[in-house]
Amino acid sequence: MLSMNLIREKPDFVKAGTENKQETVDIDQIINLDLEQRKILTDLNEKRALRNKVSEEIGLAKKSGKDADKTIAKMQKLSATIKKLESELTTLDARIESLLLRIPNLPHESVPIGTGSDHNAIIRKWGEKSKPDLTIKNHLEIGEKLALFDFKKGAAIAGSGFPLYTGKGAKLERALINYMIDFHVQNHDYTEVFPPFVARRDAMLTTAQIPKLEDDMYQVEKDELYLIPTAEVPLTNIHQNEIMTEECLPLNYVAYSACFRREAGSYGKDTHGFIRLHQFNKVELVKFVEPENSYQELEELTVQAEAILQSLGIRYRILSLCTGDLSFASAKSYDLEVWAPGEQQWLEVSTCSNFESFQARRGKIRYRKGSDKKVEFVHTLNGSGVATPRLLVALLETYQQPDGSVILPEPLQPYYGADKIDL
Repeated sequence: MLSMNLIREKPDFVKAGTENKQETVDIDQIINLDLEQRKILTDLNEKRALRNKVSEEIGLAKKSGKDADKTIAKMQKLSATIKKLESELTTLDARIESLLLRIPNLPHESVPIGTGSDHNAIIRKWGEKSKPDLTIKNHLEIGEKLALFDFKKGAAIAGSGFPLYTGKGAKLERALINYMIDFHVQNHDYTEVFPPFVARRDAMLTTAQIPKLEDDMYQVEKDELYLIPTAEVPLTNIHQNEIMTEECLPLNYVAYSACFRREAGSYGKDTHGFIRLHQFNKVELVKFVEPENSYQELEELTVQAEAILQSLGIRYRILSLCTGDLSFASAKSYDLEVWAPGEQQWLEVSTCSNFESFQARRGKIRYRKGSDKKVEFVHTLNGSGVATPRLLVALLETYQQPDGSVILPEPLQPYYGADKIDL
């Protein structure tokens, strides 16, 4: 959520940032409602002060034995007016709050301006394009031969987009998750968390899945809960409504979770195999930091996520997302894309983002500065460290062998319990 002061003081700046994000919000309406709200509040405060004065007059009149009927009538009329103004103010507050929640975070000045993925900037690449001495197969062909997963039975159980990992495929998935969590805990000083996979509406509101992405959420309506689309939701809300000390920052959390996304409007786009799913696994990284350090922390977060790919020997590239490709809540993001030889395309496995104070304002996540004891909003960041489905695609397709087996990268071997997957 943006500060109302920012909207009042720099409306053109807010309008430009919103437009660059390809979002349509009536900023002038919010400003006009804010003016009306402040006018009512001024009137209300004046009438409350007058009511206090009249109340004193009634008390003095009764003590002196004077007739207070007219003053009491005046008080009743004034109280009715105050009640009406309070009702108007409550309605206005709700309208403004609803509109504020629909304003996206503003892009950082370093973000490339553009309307979509074609305007994203390639920052760096890692790894060389291999020239294997075999006919490259895609992950579905490899997985079918090695009996790693069964999409037909997964669909029979839950519908398309809900994969069923089997045998060595289930073992490989578990190995990847455990390896990545240990990697971040041991090398990057993250605290491991095992969060709930459901969240309340206010938790979704904090991380800005709601209202923007509500149609993409799976809901448990009877219990007023949502299946989480990412562990970012529970991790960020660990400190909802808290005031932390400056000394405890930065805070780094890592968590595995299953992730659930309807992804309305994306049907028919790369839906085969593990490319796009409704349920998938992900290791998530979340940071709470002081505002002045957040962009350095974004760079470090990105390096931490790509270290996983380097350790596994997976070729990848990093993109700086343009304004039109940023998420609703992000001020700046980097996408990590792995190369899948069988698919012959780059696949996104992580987005590392700085939300500045956008989520913290929604969730009232603050810290007290040590120097002047002033309370400020923290900056929150998150990134996948990383999501498993497309990583699995790149892993199988990169390390496939002529005999149909798949060699495993050395760091993964102790977690899987073997150096390769074969029949």
